[in-house]
Amino acid sequence: MSEIKDYAIKCFQDEAQAILDLIPLLTDDFDKAIDLIYHSRGKLVVTGVGKSGHCGAKIAATLASTGTPSFFINPLDAFHGDLGMISSNDIVLAISNSGQKDELLRFIPFLKKRNIPLIAMSGNQTSLLAEYANCHLNISVKYEACPLNLAPTSSTTATLAMGDALACALMKIRSFQAKDFAQYHPGGSLGKKLLTNVRDLMRKDNLPIVNSDMRIAEALTIISDGRLGMAVVLNSRHLVGLITDGDIRRTFQRYQKESFDMVVKDIMVTNPIIVYEKEKIVDIEHLFNEKRIHTLIVLDDNNDFVGFIDYRDCMI
Repeated sequence: MSEIKDYAIKCFQDEAQAILDLIPLLTDDFDKAIDLIYHSRGKLVVTGVGKSGHCGAKIAATLASTGTPSFFINPLDAFHGDLGMISSNDIVLAISNSGQKDELLRFIPFLKKRNIPLIAMSGNQTSLLAEYANCHLNISVKYEACPLNLAPTSSTTATLAMGDALACALMKIRSFQAKDFAQYHPGGSLGKKLLTNVRDLMRKDNLPIVNSDMRIAEALTIISDGRLGMAVVLNSRHLVGLITDGDIRRTFQRYQKESFDMVVKDIMVTNPIIVYEKEKIVDIEHLFNEKRIHTLIVLDDNNDFVGFIDYRDCMI
């Protein structure tokens, strides 16, 4: 069995090396490609045949979801009516490891006639596709991870990596933010976190609230009923402190009988960690781990207490 794992490790190593080998292959053509796509008034049309086509569909999807209007077109369908999907404002990204695919080369006269820029992504910088392209992205690999050096493995990994490099560079240039990403991913869990406010998930009912002059023994009962392990200390609706069941237990252990005469303001925390109801869930999640707490106090724009948000509430 260990020998089988060795095959997998070798594959990982070969494909990882294929990606690293792309670094010295980056030329000014990469900058040209980014400039063309960024300043385009149309869409980026991605095309390719076979495994390159599968990679192209993924690249188009990644670009479209990160701020670059893009779609994939099968070159075999293009010459049966789908060429009408390409406008004069578009740019074509053609992917072929060999750069010699007839289906892609047949695109060139059509693109030249309409002055549509062509970006070639291939493993052959002397290919016809590279020669006629406005810029060429070199994705050549020394060998495939396939034991027979036949099946597209390292080459498809390199293709996807170059596509991701385009997407990442464009995201930086466009100043693409998390909120922008959420607009394109409203259905997934990440999108929900990016779009959801604290007030959408916070606990608003049956909240444990005490006042500063309440005896701590009475406060402990309210904390227990609230089942959050804490209570807020309010003056009207204004937050003045926080008291936890741990605070009370430690007070009982330290002062014993004297603690029965103590009130909340004697032991409460006067500067508890708070969040605001309009904040995004994704922006507050880190506080639970950093502060080692499980519940946060929520305030509104007037700094009035409106609820609690528990780390379990954020697990959407």
